[in-house]
Amino acid sequence: MDPHDPSHVRATHCSREELTDADVREMRGLLERHFDGVDGCQFAADLAEKSHVLRVRRGGALVGFSTLLAYHRPVDGAARNILYSGDTIMSPECWRSPALSRGWIAMVLEIRASMPPGTCHWLLLSAGFRTYRFLPVFWRDFWPRHDRAMPDDVRRLRDTIARERFGRGYDPGTGVVRFPRPHRLRGALAEVPASRLDDPHVAFFLSRNPDWRDGDELVCLTEIDDANLTPAGRRMIRPPQP
Repeated sequence: MDPHDPSHVRATHCSREELTDADVREMRGLLERHFDGVDGCQFAADLAEKSHVLRVRRGGALVGFSTLLAYHRPVDGAARNILYSGDTIMSPECWRSPALSRGWIAMVLEIRASMPPGTCHWLLLSAGFRTYRFLPVFWRDFWPRHDRAMPDDVRRLRDTIARERFGRGYDPGTGVVRFPRPHRLRGALAEVPASRLDDPHVAFFLSRNPDWRDGDELVCLTEIDDANLTPAGRRMIRPPQP
């Protein structure tokens, strides 16, 4: 089986309650292979908080996953649906596959459709530039960004939900979260190829989160809405070609 052939990589999602103990061990093992600082008890506690899980397999092997918490709350007098991304990893040998992106967008659009009326926002923590680059590739409006100042109402929303979730670990001045026991990317994942330094989105991420190698995470926000998808994002919601 060719690991670079995207046709062999498939994503499926389920509720967190559907996971077996073996599923959880498999996910933790994949995370440990790509991050330093993964603690089994902390991983289990973080996962128990989530509501949905996307898993990506190549053949029978788990090569990626992403966890998500969907919840509803009022902020500034308006109803808000929040999708908070937890642990996310994709094995480098499958980066060329669109399975994670396609599966994740399909999952969140399905979840959004089942939530109460109101806007739906994605709360994303970016621990590396590759995660942050997901935003400009697939979403038209997202924050923070290099070419536009964050609107005041978006900043208030970001700060409100980030303070609720992360407490003193969140610094509203920088928009960065520092966890007591952070995950740190391993090896080559903690390096920035020279070819990426000219990318304004990558340069912005590195300037806003200079200690990302130590596990600091930039708090990002975007609205989950069909109209907010870029052309690349819209391609992700089309059925894959056989």
